[in-house]
Order: sequence, then C-alpha cells, then structure tokens
Amino acid sequence: MFSKAKHIDTAFRHVRGFSLVLIVACTLVCLYAIYSNHRTTLAAQQRIYILANGNVLEAYAADRKDNLPVEARDHIRMFHHYFFTLDPDEKVITSNITRALYLADGSAKKQYDNLKESGYYINIVSGNISQQVIIDSIYVNTDSYPFYFKCIGKEKLVRTTSMVTRSLITEGFLRNVERSDNDPHGFLIERWQVIENKDLKTEAR
Repeated sequence: MFSKAKHIDTAFRHVRGFSLVLIVACTLVCLYAIYSNHRTTLAAQQRIYILANGNVLEAYAADRKDNLPVEARDHIRMFHHYFFTLDPDEKVITSNITRALYLADGSAKKQYDNLKESGYYINIVSGNISQQVIIDSIYVNTDSYPFYFKCIGKEKLVRTTSMVTRSLITEGFLRNVERSDNDPHGFLIERWQVIENKDLKTEAR
C-alpha cells in the first residue's frame, strides 16, 4: 500500500513537472509570437507604396538621424550651388541668391552685400561672365551641435576669351529649423565665411 502511494506521489510530481515545463514553453511561444507580430507591424508601418505613372514604387520611412550627414551635406551643396552659380543675367543672379539666402543666416547676406557693393555682380553681367561651382568635398561634424562644416571646391569663371579656375574653401555651422518649401532639409547655415578664394589657373579659350 505504501508502495502504491509512493508511485502515485512520484507520478504526481512528474505530471506537475511536465505541466510546469509545458506552461513555460507555451508562455515563451506566446511572447515570441507577440514580439514577432509587433516587429512585423512596425516594419509594415515604415513602408509605403507610391503610385507613379502606373508603376508601384516602394518607399521606407526613416528617422532623421539616420540620414543626418547626407541631408546636411546636400543642404550645404545646394547653398553653395545657388550662391556661386551665376550667369550674365540679373534675374538669374537674383533668383539664385534669393534661394541661397533662404538656406543661411545674416552671415551669407553680409557676404552678398559686400560683393554687391564692390560691383562683383555688375561685372558678371557687363563682362558676360558665367560662374559655376564644383564641390570636391564636404566635411560635417555631427558629434556636436550646432554642426560644424567645411566645404572645399572650385569656382570656374568662363569669360569671352579665358576661363579662370579659383579655389573655394568655406566653413560655418548648421542648426536645425523647421522644414519648408524654401528649406526642405530643415537646416540653417550660421557664421558662414569664405576662408580661401584665390586664382589657381587661367586658360585661354
């Protein structure tokens, strides 16, 4: 009789142990299912589909910090393009400079005013000069705010009889602002200054 009771007690402990293992396993499976479902839902929320010209294009959402260096460099590139790309047409010059000044603070306006007072833009128009900027490299330090940057490039001035190549090195800082149609990246260039701008070579045309 004691032997039967002992067997019953052993069997009960085995059943209890098996039940506990089963409960723990079921709990783990449920938790994994919830986690997988949550991860799948987040991935689906970050994916959208765009219909363009009858084609379905897939797009992904991303945090700004993931693309911060890329957006910062493009903002700097756009600013320099608009500020230094000039043609012998007052409307083109005004249009480009206006676009550039939306991307920077008063330091850029001060540079523009200095060039205007010195007759730089009048000389561009009267001399039929076209100017373009070629950006070689842009360094942005995103470890500290506001973000310091240095832009290195060249200016090409095409005159009737010659083409002049100038070095161009500028530096400044970027701070965050609200995005807008005039400032799609949501940055503003501050304390911008030209630290080198000298003739490198002159070629006859």
